Amino acid sequence: MSVANAAPEVAGLDTFPRLLLHHGRTQGARPATREKDLGIWQTWNWSQVANEVRALACGLAELGFRRGDNLAVIGDNRPRLYWAMAAAQCLGGVAVPLYQDAVAAEMAFVLQDAEIGFAIVEDQEQVDKMLEIKSQCPALGHILYDDPRGLRHYTQAGLQSLEEVMAMGRSHDHNQPEFIDGEISRGEPGDIAVMLYTSGTTGKPKGVCQTHSSFITAAKSGCEFDRLGPADSILSYLPMAWVGDHLFSYAQAMVAGFTINCPESGDTVMTDLREIGPTYYFAPPRVFENLLTTVMIRMEDAGRIKRRMFDYFMAVARRCGAEVLDGRPGVAAIDRFLYAAGDLLVYGPLRNVLGMSRIRVAYTAGAAIGPDLFRFYRSIGVNLKQLYGSTETCAAVCLQPDGEIKFDSVGKPAPGVEVRIAENGEVLVKGKMLLKEYYKRPADTAEAIDAEGYFHTGDAGFFDEDGHLKIIDRAKDVGKTAGGAMFAPNYIENKLKFFSFIKEAVAFGHGREMVCAFINIDMGAVGNWAERRSISYSGYTDLAQKKPVYELIRECIEKANAELAQDPMLCPSQVHRFLILHKELDPDDDELTRTRKVRRAFVAEKYAVLIEALYSDNDSQFIETQVKFEDGRSGMVSADLAIMDARVFPAQAQRKAA
Repeated sequence: MSVANAAPEVAGLDTFPRLLLHHGRTQGARPATREKDLGIWQTWNWSQVANEVRALACGLAELGFRRGDNLAVIGDNRPRLYWAMAAAQCLGGVAVPLYQDAVAAEMAFVLQDAEIGFAIVEDQEQVDKMLEIKSQCPALGHILYDDPRGLRHYTQAGLQSLEEVMAMGRSHDHNQPEFIDGEISRGEPGDIAVMLYTSGTTGKPKGVCQTHSSFITAAKSGCEFDRLGPADSILSYLPMAWVGDHLFSYAQAMVAGFTINCPESGDTVMTDLREIGPTYYFAPPRVFENLLTTVMIRMEDAGRIKRRMFDYFMAVARRCGAEVLDGRPGVAAIDRFLYAAGDLLVYGPLRNVLGMSRIRVAYTAGAAIGPDLFRFYRSIGVNLKQLYGSTETCAAVCLQPDGEIKFDSVGKPAPGVEVRIAENGEVLVKGKMLLKEYYKRPADTAEAIDAEGYFHTGDAGFFDEDGHLKIIDRAKDVGKTAGGAMFAPNYIENKLKFFSFIKEAVAFGHGREMVCAFINIDMGAVGNWAERRSISYSGYTDLAQKKPVYELIRECIEKANAELAQDPMLCPSQVHRFLILHKELDPDDDELTRTRKVRRAFVAEKYAVLIEALYSDNDSQFIETQVKFEDGRSGMVSADLAIMDARVFPAQAQRKAA
């Protein structure tokens, strides 16, 4: 790493406001934040960001925001929303980002639980949600908005634009220039900096209180591990309420001093990614899957010569691309030559189309990623790696070192992190990056962190012979079939979701004679597949019940079964029967969390009739389900769902003996 791209030494810079002031003084002219607005990228340097945060903090103080208060932050990734978190921290307050796509009722719980008095929101949509639930949240006295469009005639008490608040703040700072510096100097590393709510997979979300010290420790560790510094940049497009975005787009940017880039909208992320060309990138597996699906669809539309060239050089990449990326010896000279030619003709242009031409480090986490998908990106020269963590650990437990990439592990413990496996197989974690507490839940805190200081992750896993951690499933979800074999539903579901045609899967089998599954098809991938075969359909429900689609999904399931058969422990977990749901599982219908994790117990209760049909002799089952539409209305969706058997395979040892 060059000296020019070295992250600043953070000794003494032990809170985020102090780090911000440091960057404003030492690299004030360097770009800190960019945002695309009306097709044009706007840029703020570190000095400007420090001044904007100062004005906003003083404005909040003028309105009555005090040390220890909680500030809700709601909206898409916007510069002022990131600055709002820093402004709250300058005053000794706590930032509480919420998922912007949550419905008002979901937000009401967090606003009540966190006793929110101030909310800074993006636009009219979020203002309307706040006004809808304001009567349920008596502490909510101030709603401040960034984008004024559509709000000209809103006259509710406590509603103000951020422009007004920042203008007030500048006057306040002019009259009391020592005020904000004094507030920053009072801050301690052990103060709570941010409260991130868990997804609530099994119950009500819990507020995870993380200190300045914990997130700075996690951020510094990651920056040193991947040699991140001021010259790097990242596209900030994932929900601000998610721990991954807070680590990558806020904490690490504050520690390393690199640039965050906010896209114009969710629909322009790919275009904006290509325009920015970040050096650092994070995406959940589904994003990488969608990108690859898009590439493959485009290649099917390409001419014959182009397709043949693509197929030839991708075969070269699969053979030696990952080894070339890792700098391993032993790659034949002819393969190196062919790979170089492929980089010129195929891989380089492909990385450019994907917006990954400048990426040094790319991470994925949140769910397992298929080995074929992982191998594809690494083979074309994208340094894709996996990490493991949770909201309670600042998303930083294990990282994959360069040159030690394994497709089926989440890497080794990060620097300064202790990981051990309990007798029951649960992963236990200890380090400075652990949560301080669950907000107002001392019993939950005591249950999660034991007397030795280890956090109980709830995940089941083990270390392999090289010290890499492998995650099997959530410990509470691991069960046994009626025959006594281990049943790990999440592991099976991830195997199924590795196929681009399968968007979601829910496996059942605990206490049962066999494993069965619900499937959600990927509308884009299956729709394209159907159109190429002249299969007409009117929508998701119609397409999902087409017999050729069932045959397509059965083929995917049987491939997954063949892989499961290679592991004697997991061989009994092969999927025997399945059905394709008539609707997509949706967070608005409470079937998924906002981070798209399946609420397994809720789904099992809601679709109990379908589960019983899978375990009967039925070849179809009628179902009628209530759904919520985007405009808030409710309606019913009904269908006769086909149920199909899938082929299962004998254990590998049995096949070898045969």
